[in-house]
This record gives sequence, structure tokens and C-alpha cells, in this order.
Amino acid sequence: MPEWKSSVPGIVWPALPAPQGAALLALQWQLQQSERLPLADLEALQFRQLRAVVTHAMNTVPWHRERLAAAGLSPDRDIDPAAFRRVPVMTRRDVQDAGNALLSNAVPPDHGRPVQYKTGGSTGEPLRLIGTELTRLFWLALTLRDHLWHRRDFTSTLCAIRALVENSVRPGWGPATAGVAANGPCAILNIATDTARQLDWLQQHGAQYLLTHPVNVRALAHFSLERRIRLPRLKEVLTFGESLPADLRALCREAWNVPLIDSYSAEETGYLALQCPEHEHYHVQSENVLVEILDEAGGPCPPGVAGRVAVTTLHNFAMPLFRYVLGDYAEAGDPCACGRSLPVMKRIFGRTRDMFVLPKGQRYFPTTPVIRTAGIAPIQQLQLIQHTLDHVEARYVAERPLRPEEERDMTAAIHEALSHPFVVTLSPVADIPRSPSMKFNAFVCLVAYGDGAT
Repeated sequence: MPEWKSSVPGIVWPALPAPQGAALLALQWQLQQSERLPLADLEALQFRQLRAVVTHAMNTVPWHRERLAAAGLSPDRDIDPAAFRRVPVMTRRDVQDAGNALLSNAVPPDHGRPVQYKTGGSTGEPLRLIGTELTRLFWLALTLRDHLWHRRDFTSTLCAIRALVENSVRPGWGPATAGVAANGPCAILNIATDTARQLDWLQQHGAQYLLTHPVNVRALAHFSLERRIRLPRLKEVLTFGESLPADLRALCREAWNVPLIDSYSAEETGYLALQCPEHEHYHVQSENVLVEILDEAGGPCPPGVAGRVAVTTLHNFAMPLFRYVLGDYAEAGDPCACGRSLPVMKRIFGRTRDMFVLPKGQRYFPTTPVIRTAGIAPIQQLQLIQHTLDHVEARYVAERPLRPEEERDMTAAIHEALSHPFVVTLSPVADIPRSPSMKFNAFVCLVAYGDGAT
């Protein structure tokens, strides 16, 4: 049990937290109830909140008014789920083109000051997004939920390796926990740091929890295995910001004998799904967002079928988003045996750009070739780019030039992973840069959607 923090001198137990900490703990109590409600009750609460957002948007955001009214929605009536599904999806281009027209002209004062976010997305074209202090509070509440679900020890050392940060050591993990419980230190390192230096840094700080991107976990784990370096205090790896490769959990176990816990979020919407504390799939954060997984015709996908993720924000009254298509694909799952009724995402595949196209036009998500771990070649970084229906370029960073037999075996491994005998060009490079949003794209498809035979 965490050591709860009191803001009142002389009162240690029961703790009396400061106002934000009290709000976060009050939300936790409600979240603990709602996560086990019957699904019909959970959906009813979602649409009750959705009505409040729709009413506000129709009254204060002209861009939304016509679209929502055309679908049959009205501020005076409860929302019919079937009518809501008639609302056209919003795209990234819609958000870019609309600009300030998506902003409310009368945000309720109690929602607090505006909070601005920026995201580069899959194209590197930045979006300016506006939330409020209230939407940030929900982000913090779900961060705290994730920690509590996984029974993390807040007094341990958290090491975060991420983009666009200054190297530092802070006295607490951050606002999600610092205001409610005793915290250990949080050490922060810029992800541009060399992998060997990152590993030295983790040892120096005695990392107990590691937070970073999946591609960085892979590099650290491989380096640890090759140099036989252990992180004896490490308890858990936390990942965010990129699609999780299927083999990465096993790699963490092999390198450090610790579990990997993933999360799914977006700057536009906050948390979408958190990993179940008992299983490797994800629970949709239904108290924060309404998530739909849609087929190409716009209908809901059944469990086991991948589709586009469309998100509706439930608390953002500054810039409401309705049925916003992130560009991600995911697969719904069956109800979870853990007892939580929150809908299940079985897998999160990634963005449309990550899908390859076969010559007959079928699109699919490829798997990462097993090259380095199989001893095929000393590859440090690999990116596959599909230029045409039959040609894939493998850009790679290696410790030394590859021998002919290594090139042959590497090509065979790529064919096996892609499940098709593409013409493969091997291109050694000094570095594979990240996207403008500092994410690493392992797969890039440059073939236009619709190319190929039907």
C-alpha cells in the first residue's frame, strides 16, 4: 500500500492530501467502481457524459453544430448510439483545415485554464491541440490508475528515457503521484543519448522502473545481452508512444527477467488503453474516451478483426473531438477474465503507414525480421521501406560491413517476416533518424492506398 501524503502538519494518518491530490484520489475511488460495472451500465454513463459534450459543442463550436445536427443529434435529447455512429468521422486533415474553428467560444470557467499540446503525428505535420486543466487532471488520474493497477512502489527510482527533455534528476515521479504519496526520485535522460551511455546511466541510478519507447528498449536489451550486463534492481519496463513488437516482452525477460507493461495514448485524446494487470492485452479507458474500431465501410469490427481506431473525447470542452480517426489500427478482444468490464483491445498494430501492400492489393501489418537475435548479422537498427508493390528497401545500421552470407541470410529473414518474396535491396546507412515527433518507424509504406490488382 502506498504511503499516502498528507498536506496538513501533524496529520500523518489518515492522510489529508492537497486539493489536486484529493481530486486524484476521489477519481480513483470512482474508477475502481466503474471498471467493474456491467457493460451496459458503463456505456450508459459514457453516453450521459457524451450528451453533455455534444450539447456544449453544438452551442459553442459552429464547426461541429451542422455535422452533429445532420446526424440527428440534439442538445435537448439523449444520444441514440445509432445516430451518433452516423456522425462523419473526423480526420487529421479536418483538424488541420478547421484550425481555430474547432475551439469553443465559451469554455466553462471551472474547467480551468487552456493547455496547449502539439503532435507531429505520422506525417510530421504538427497539429495544435487545446485542452484544459481538467483534461490534464483526467490524464494524471489514469496515470495513477496504471500505477495502482500494477502495484508499483512509488518510493522506488523511476528512470525515464524520452525525447525533447533535459537531463535531470527530480525528487518525485511527477504530478500523478507526487501529490498523493511518498515518491522516490525520477531520473530523466534524453533518448538521443548513445545506447551504451544509456545503459551506464541506468546502472548509475540503480533503475527500478524504466520508462521509454519500445525501439529503445530493444536496443538496450540487445546491448545488455551482448555485454552480459544485468540491471539487478530493475522491476519493470514501461513503454509508450510506439506500437509494441510481439517479441519485445520476451526480450525483456531474457535480458533482465522483468515484465514489460505497455500503454496506448495520443496527445489529441489522452489515454486510450492501459495494459491489464493480469494479462498482456489492454483495457480501453472508457471513463476518458469513447473508442470505436471501424472497418473500411465505417461499421464496428467484431473481436478478432483489425480496424481503424476512432476516438471521441469525453471531457475536452475547449476542443471537442467526435469520432476522430487517429490513423491507428487495433483489434478488439473478448471480455477479460480479470473481472474488469472495460472493453478489451487485444492488439494495437500501428498506423496506416506501417501496413505493407501485396501485389494483389491486400494490406497487412508485417512482422519484424529476427536478424540480430538469431545471430544472422550484427544489425543495430533496421527499417523496411516499401517503395513499390514488389520492392522493399532494408535500411540498416550495422557494427561493420556485412559479409555476403550475412546479406543472404538477412534477405531470407526479411522474406520470411514479410511472408512474400519482395525484391529486397539492402542499404547500409550511418543512422536512421526518428520522425519529427521523435518516434521510430520500423515499417514505412510509400505505395499509395488502392495500388495493385483487386
